Amino acid sequence: MTAVDFAGFVEELAKVAGDAIRPFFRSALGVENKSKLGMFDPVTEADRAAETAMRRLINKTFPAHGIVGEEFGSDKPDAPYVWVLDPIDGTKSFIAGMPAWGTLIGLMKDGAPVYGMMHQPFIGEWFSGDGGSARYRGPAGDRKLTARHCASVKDAILYTTSPLLMDETERKQFQKVEAQAKHSRYGGDCYSYCMVAAGHIDLVIEAGVHSFDIVPLIPIIEGAGGIITTWTGENAYNGGRIIAAGDKRVHAEAMKLLR
Repeated sequence: MTAVDFAGFVEELAKVAGDAIRPFFRSALGVENKSKLGMFDPVTEADRAAETAMRRLINKTFPAHGIVGEEFGSDKPDAPYVWVLDPIDGTKSFIAGMPAWGTLIGLMKDGAPVYGMMHQPFIGEWFSGDGGSARYRGPAGDRKLTARHCASVKDAILYTTSPLLMDETERKQFQKVEAQAKHSRYGGDCYSYCMVAAGHIDLVIEAGVHSFDIVPLIPIIEGAGGIITTWTGENAYNGGRIIAAGDKRVHAEAMKLLR
């Protein structure tokens, strides 16, 4: 069984998650702070309802598969096939009524990401990839995703969700890149990575990333011809400090600045 055999099932997962989420968006929903460290790390009924719906469908269809999810932890994480779920990546945007959020669904085979999807059910956009190719479907039609060429940081559009998510040392390293970039913006969460795949953003640099935040996005970035690693050039599967780029040249230059 190959990764592409799961493409239709991933869409089913995205649909059940979207059905659970949409009634809550831009409503008077309750918000709970998960953080015990003084930071604001929100979770909503929508997050939990969507992950519950996806887990139920996975367990029914592929009972031997493992699941790693943001809200309900790990189940059989050492299985040959493991689903990685983030029901709402960008919950802070979600509770603010901003549409820069999405459902992330990834599939790992033998410990490596082989398929990923980002679905935005309010707008109706789908970004998917298998590491070899990537596609978009939505109001703008159906097309192949291709990252754009960008040879240098000085020509790059740079995104990060927020420098406040970095510690002081990481922020200083990030600012070295930001000072040279053509243009930098904050926000976006999973959307920023999809815009790298779509050829609109050149660099995303972040810290404190969890595996469920990034595993579903790796096959999309790589499928579009981009590159995604840690700041030290290791694979991004486990999260941490992440740098994604549409072009290997700008990725290499930014990595030097981050060191």
